[in-house]
Amino acid sequence: MLAPMEDVTDASFRLICKELGADMVYTEFVSADALIRNISATTRKLHISERERPTAIQIYGREVEPMVQAAKIVELAGPDILDINFGCPVKKVAGKGAGAGMLRDIPKMLEITRAVVNAVKIPVTVKTRLGWDHNSKIIVELAEALQDCGIEALTVHGRTRSQMYTGEADWEMIARVKENPRVHIPIIGNGDITTPQKAAMAFDKYGVDGIMVGRASIGAPWIFHDIKQYLRGEECTPLSKAAKFGILRRQIHESIQRIDEYRGILHIRRHLAASPLFKSIPGFRPTRIAMLQANTLAELEDILDNIENNILTDDTHETVTITD
Repeated sequence: MLAPMEDVTDASFRLICKELGADMVYTEFVSADALIRNISATTRKLHISERERPTAIQIYGREVEPMVQAAKIVELAGPDILDINFGCPVKKVAGKGAGAGMLRDIPKMLEITRAVVNAVKIPVTVKTRLGWDHNSKIIVELAEALQDCGIEALTVHGRTRSQMYTGEADWEMIARVKENPRVHIPIIGNGDITTPQKAAMAFDKYGVDGIMVGRASIGAPWIFHDIKQYLRGEECTPLSKAAKFGILRRQIHESIQRIDEYRGILHIRRHLAASPLFKSIPGFRPTRIAMLQANTLAELEDILDNIENNILTDDTHETVTITD
């Protein structure tokens, strides 16, 4: 599954990941308060393409009634699943009591979950973390309580809120949730799935029902292609560098089409900066700076053309075409 990520999992990126092998995708998270105020930048996040399904829309908030109202609005948008975010660790969310901030108010978390489940007819799921900090890893007991609220699946990020994204994800704790005989809903593991081998280990060693890939997909949506081949036991045939460049170019063009040239390029810089495609190129730093400072499509295309023409001509892997 493609994890929900703010400013990353827009409609274009979700569809690309789906085409490359993701079985399910999640939208960027949606603020309940902004949604019920009909903020256009938020309501746009509700648009789902039929080609990307199954898709989950994820909401977050800190009060019961706004979350219920937002859930009803989301249901009208027609997602396959409504997911509740109790895991976002960033200060502007968790610091206000939403996202992972709910891990400090479990009664309110359960009240919100129960109310949302009762308010809609589509399946409701939850994504959360191990606990607030090292001294409050409550996920095993919390999973039972959330299940009792009526959720149909639980995603566990194997870190506490205080860890943010540092350190290693604790998959042993995720396994304890899955091994609990009183938990019968699917458990999805999240955290540090960066290679096909780690994906296989999540299933084989820790027994989860599903895995969620987040940061490792930024600038490299082909990770789903690699994972799917590996899990199927097929001979791994990595996409060629030319194919990967084609995917990044598609992201650039679709980002510009969705917003406008300047803001579309700003949006895509995160993917370009994170992409492993450029990390093995010797002396790449000046080119990387120029690429991330480009303000027009023409500038960016010239830089990418130069990289492909002068550096990547020795690539011999089979090219896999990803169509629009």
